[in-house]
Amino acid sequence: MKAALSWISAVALLPLASADWQFKSRTDLAPPRLNITIPATSEVEKGYLFVAPFPGLTTPGNHGPRQEGPYIVRDDGELVWSGYTYYSIWAANFQKARWNGKDVLFSFEGDHNPAYGHGHGHATFLDQNYETIRELRAGNHKLMDKHEFHIIDEKTALIQVYQPVPIDLSRWGGSPEQQWIVDAIIQELDIQTGELLFEWSSLAHVSPDEAVIPLNPGQAGAGYNSSDAWDYFHINSVDKDAEGNYLISARDACAVHKINGTTGEIIWRLSGKKSDFEMGDNAWFCFQHHARFLSQTDDEEVISLFDNSAHGTENGRGNELHTHPFSQGKIISVNTATWTAKVVQAFAPPDGLLAKSQGSTQVLPNGNALVNWGSEGAVTEFRSDGTPIFHAYMDSDFLGEGVQNYRAFRYNWTGTPNEKPAIVSLKNNKGTTVYVSWNGDTETAAWRFYALTDAYGSRAYLGESKRTGFETSFHLKGHSVDKIAAEAISANGRVLTSTGVARIQEEVLPPVDSTVNSVQVDGMRWLQSVFKNQHILGEEL
Repeated sequence: MKAALSWISAVALLPLASADWQFKSRTDLAPPRLNITIPATSEVEKGYLFVAPFPGLTTPGNHGPRQEGPYIVRDDGELVWSGYTYYSIWAANFQKARWNGKDVLFSFEGDHNPAYGHGHGHATFLDQNYETIRELRAGNHKLMDKHEFHIIDEKTALIQVYQPVPIDLSRWGGSPEQQWIVDAIIQELDIQTGELLFEWSSLAHVSPDEAVIPLNPGQAGAGYNSSDAWDYFHINSVDKDAEGNYLISARDACAVHKINGTTGEIIWRLSGKKSDFEMGDNAWFCFQHHARFLSQTDDEEVISLFDNSAHGTENGRGNELHTHPFSQGKIISVNTATWTAKVVQAFAPPDGLLAKSQGSTQVLPNGNALVNWGSEGAVTEFRSDGTPIFHAYMDSDFLGEGVQNYRAFRYNWTGTPNEKPAIVSLKNNKGTTVYVSWNGDTETAAWRFYALTDAYGSRAYLGESKRTGFETSFHLKGHSVDKIAAEAISANGRVLTSTGVARIQEEVLPPVDSTVNSVQVDGMRWLQSVFKNQHILGEEL
């Protein structure tokens, strides 16, 4: 009886469910809210932030975004586009790119294995109307991993594959039962046809001796089965230069490799156990992500990367490894005449963040750098001299407990949704307020509002509101208009689209925090009346 009463009491006293109340016209949307600690200055690069946050997984409780998915947001935190359900399964590496002369969005979507950071799925393309126009999968009977999808010359895509294979691991301390290793593979595909143009295998060119994380105790996979294969190399980024050679980031070898694009042979290694370069101050890196070519001359190549300097599984398995007190975005110059490497610029986090997984460094057109802090759920824009000029968290908490974000980018983007704008008209004792929004629209400067006056569609102009964010409101003090519609107006005065018709509804105000209210008390009484003299879990009320 006590157990049943306790259960009923707990149910009855639960707080009433409430929406986030961010948007009256789109109550179905609950995007993450940016916690901005350094507001954007006038020196930030123009464009929107592209992120795909998802919840941390190591602790119980409500951490991270309720609606995980790709998002386009402004520097002030205002939503531009919610990609929730556009990418209907786990998404990462959300970017804008050019394909065949047109701007497109793409993102990985598929399964996510948080134990080892792997994911298996495909890349999905959207056009500027947010319509799906292409899905691309790995070639040669393999599964695309989440870590890389990078478009080259608007025609081909670089992807990465984790291929488990059985081998004898006794040389690296494996028992007879430990027989599985990950063959880290890159592929280049023709986006239009899906044709496999190039494939490279780590096991064909790099010995497991180069692994920084050993087979045992199994922090990078224990090798007992194909799902638990030892991930000795762990490719997480691929780039290609004008000469057709590839740049590969191998996280679990703490090294970046330049690969001959014809033979697959290694041209040089940077950092790791077998670095070909004498590393200057702060040039060493470990557990890095997102290596990219920036410039190349005969003797010098400049690359960018995100230096995690930390490793730890997303679900808390194993021990964390740290090689530096905090993570950094880095620009590194490598000289193949002197075989020396030096840091051109390092970008240190404002709050001493140490990202155990994920991360990215994007060098922007104006010379700034956008650094994403991976498992720490934060993003910072820096001036070229390393000064932070924007910093924000995406609802994040302690390491691994809050929101995480694999990569972040800044791009200019023009979005013209095919769907109709959303509109709602709500009445309270102060009058009527109309709310309108158009998910993904970047071109509307103002909204014009009209009352529909008869059954034939005649309308009367009510007024205009400047658009300042995702949702625009228009207040009618003392008015009682039964039917209202709106038009989206561009900066040059052109009508972009019209909404449907909104009928006036009574507004329901957001709930206030309180203790047990009358509804909860009534709920308790109803439960007691329904279950009176009934057996629950073997006990009587």
